[in-house]
Amino acid sequence: MKKSYRVKKELDFQKVFETHNSVANRKFIIYQLEKPGQKHFRVGISVGKKIGNAVHRVWVKRRMRQALLELKPQIKSEVDFIIIARPSTDQISMDEAKKHLTHVLKLAQLIDDEVED
Repeated sequence: MKKSYRVKKELDFQKVFETHNSVANRKFIIYQLEKPGQKHFRVGISVGKKIGNAVHRVWVKRRMRQALLELKPQIKSEVDFIIIARPSTDQISMDEAKKHLTHVLKLAQLIDDEVED
């Protein structure tokens, strides 16, 4: 995923986080901030140290980015959002990660319910 699709700066990250507009499932939490007029969505990914060692955290981030890349055409464009991985996320397969991520994106109303799991 291109860097223009990422929430990279700490200030931008905090703006999204401070909205307290969040949804969650067993594996992920999403905070979101509406940004009218934005060309495409931007996403921040957070994987805390409770997930495991550095190798596991990188693995989780790669799985999340790959799932987002596959879901990119269906994701609403005028929004910034942060995805936080919950503990035990490093124990799931790529297919399970995509399934859980799709579920939480639907809960946040960032993709249509019409998208197949």
